[in-house]
Amino acid sequence: MDSILRALREAHQLTPRYVGIVITSVLIAATALLTPYLTKLATDEVVAQVGGGGRGVSALVWIAAGLLAVELANTLLSNIGGYLGDTMSMRLRAILSSRYYNKLLGLPQRYFDTQLTGTIINRLNRSIIELTQFLASFSNNFFPTLITVVAVLVIAGFYYWPLALLLFIVYPLFTWLTMLTSKRWQTLEGRKNLQLDLAGGRFAEAVGQIRVVKSFVRERDELDRFDDHYRSTVATTHEQSRWWHLMDVARRGSINVIFFGIYVIIFVRTAGGEFTLGDMVMLLQLMGMARTPVMMMSYLVDASQHAIAGTRSYFEVMDELPEPRAAIGDVRSPDLDAAPGSPAAVLAPPAPQVMADPDAAAFAFEHVRFGYDDTEVLRDITFAAAPGERIALVSESGGGKTTLVNLLLGLYAPDAGTVRLGGVDASTMPLAEVRARTGVVFQDASLFSGTIAENITYGRPGASRDAIVEAARRAHAHDFIARLANGYDAEIGERGIKLSGGQKQRIAVARAMLKDAPLLVLDEATSSLDSRAERLVQAGLEELMAERTSLIIAHRLSTISTVDRIITLRDGRIDEVGSPEELADSGGIYAELLALQASNTKRDRKRLQRYDITG
Repeated sequence: MDSILRALREAHQLTPRYVGIVITSVLIAATALLTPYLTKLATDEVVAQVGGGGRGVSALVWIAAGLLAVELANTLLSNIGGYLGDTMSMRLRAILSSRYYNKLLGLPQRYFDTQLTGTIINRLNRSIIELTQFLASFSNNFFPTLITVVAVLVIAGFYYWPLALLLFIVYPLFTWLTMLTSKRWQTLEGRKNLQLDLAGGRFAEAVGQIRVVKSFVRERDELDRFDDHYRSTVATTHEQSRWWHLMDVARRGSINVIFFGIYVIIFVRTAGGEFTLGDMVMLLQLMGMARTPVMMMSYLVDASQHAIAGTRSYFEVMDELPEPRAAIGDVRSPDLDAAPGSPAAVLAPPAPQVMADPDAAAFAFEHVRFGYDDTEVLRDITFAAAPGERIALVSESGGGKTTLVNLLLGLYAPDAGTVRLGGVDASTMPLAEVRARTGVVFQDASLFSGTIAENITYGRPGASRDAIVEAARRAHAHDFIARLANGYDAEIGERGIKLSGGQKQRIAVARAMLKDAPLLVLDEATSSLDSRAERLVQAGLEELMAERTSLIIAHRLSTISTVDRIITLRDGRIDEVGSPEELADSGGIYAELLALQASNTKRDRKRLQRYDITG
């Protein structure tokens, strides 16, 4: 229950709605309690008139009018309370979802390395939906239930104290039996949620890489794996449900016995003349009203168990340590009253820019060591790039090229040593500034659903249309964009037009050009292009690199041959450093690559692939 209370504290701005729900709940319970009382008056009046007395038909009409007024008021208040509860739960969902997303955006890269994307998404959907559904039901039902229980106990005690005593026993007994049920149920629910998250994670992966699944004819294997997770979930549900319902028999059976005693008392005292017929009718209605909360409690307890298990998963993520010097601010609540589409994200306030030394290296690695878990990838890496210099990295696949780029971008912190930008220790700089200094074009172009213009301006929001077009021209993307029906406003992604790999890459290049950062990282930006498109984009990249320091992960020897220096990595260490001309005759990795490229044997071509080189 602590996790649910914590979730409510996270959304303290919804307090006015809670208060509104409590007020309507009190009024709903009051009107509901008036119905048995008016029914008692009507019963006694009818009995009196049958016996030749009473106050006449007008009295019955007024009682009926009172019942109508009470029921209309109850209907109106119930719907007002329902509206407040529904909107409160959706606002809570918006707050918790935003905070979850905010938290994820501020987590270090290492967290995402160990999580399936689909699992992260499934956890968000499952945890928050289960919580908000419970709170919607709780807010609409708990307070009327509580007030009804108290009122019924008071009225029953007024008429005959043993009735109140028996009713009072029902609630702690039911709660105790529920506590016995809960501990084992939650353990099983955690096991079930794990399988659901794994199933959801694998599902998202397979759908996202459906071409790979189909090309390797693994549809059946993927389905079997997915079904295995659900088979495990079903088996756990059998055990969980069997336990729950066995305990529910005990809970409800004990309540049935207690209510048997209550009904016997009411019937016997009415027959003995101690209760009037109207009293009996009213008390029976009140006992029915008291019985309903017990059944409702069973439902709320069931829903609360789902919510507790879900919120535990949610807060496991929320309690993760954020990325040091994160580019996004502390977890916050969104402005729920802002117009849709208005800026709502609260990023960390921009820190004063760290003044770089204009005479220092553009970036430098000083005795850097780094590893993933227990596997060391980089050992004592030391080199520096002068302003405007182009450096290519060459190594076998998995040799540490991408890891160096990740360290430069601050996605990881070195285990030892220092990364400097403009002579300044990058670990002392806000990550937003570290990453703002660098433009990146990855090997696989990553675009988002939205317009082409939005994708080009991703690194420079608010750029003018002229600037967008100019960047696209320099990336040789303007011509194909102009031929599209909506040009730069054409939607791309799952629901938009489909672009070729080369077209996506040219948009990614235009995005880096528009960002206009002093450092440029190219994970072989032309690797997805055909020969003609490669020449066009390469010309644009040459222009882009002219006044920038560039770090290139090489996949083609034609790219390596134009850089100022090549750095080769072997076993996580720097093996050679030199110009293409110097290393061509050194007998090292670069010289080996040139010889392999010149060879036509299958064996040599296969050896080239060890270096991710295509020639």
